[in-house]
Amino acid sequence: MLKKKDFVDIEFTARIKDGEVFDTNVEENARNAEEAKPLKVCIGEKMILKGFDDALEGKETGKEYEIDLKPENAFGFRDPKLVKIIPISVFSEKNISPHAGMLFDFDGIVAKISSVSGGRVLVDFNNPLAGKNIVYQFKILRKIDDKNEQMKILSEFCLGTDKFEMKNGKAIFEGNFSRQSFESFSKKVREILGIEAEQKKTSEESVEMKGIKISKA
Repeated sequence: MLKKKDFVDIEFTARIKDGEVFDTNVEENARNAEEAKPLKVCIGEKMILKGFDDALEGKETGKEYEIDLKPENAFGFRDPKLVKIIPISVFSEKNISPHAGMLFDFDGIVAKISSVSGGRVLVDFNNPLAGKNIVYQFKILRKIDDKNEQMKILSEFCLGTDKFEMKNGKAIFEGNFSRQSFESFSKKVREILGIEAEQKKTSEESVEMKGIKISKA
């Protein structure tokens, strides 16, 4: 039986109950080869949807399962406060002509245009799956015991990279990660794998300038 902190490789298909598939890594169900990539996670570390994550505990490798998640255990309920009115001039400045049903990226958040009236655009920032019952069909292909692969899974999720070097029993990561994010990652690695992680900063410091970005999603 699988438990928290176990690393697993999962095959899955997720769909809206009585509706269409919205996510999968099963090749025959995927729209393209890129979608059919492995899903490798550490159970209980919030790498996937909480309801799906919780369901992995107590399961066995090689068996097929199906779970039905209500909104509170999936993508939550719709929030009226996340429906905003944005001046059409914000879109015009980016050479975007908004129309109902259009998806766009607003500073990293995908939103949907509900309507356009005069100089006002009604924008819905709710997750498109909010308020819906979700069904997951999945099979745990294998339990991952290799420390090197486990480290890659954690580092890719937490730091966005799976590149590191093992030196004197420590995992050395080269890059300018923020102090807070790397300290949090190091603590997690120490707790789960019993390995120390160190950061080797590159010679050039990178500064991220973050502003509002709007583009077609």
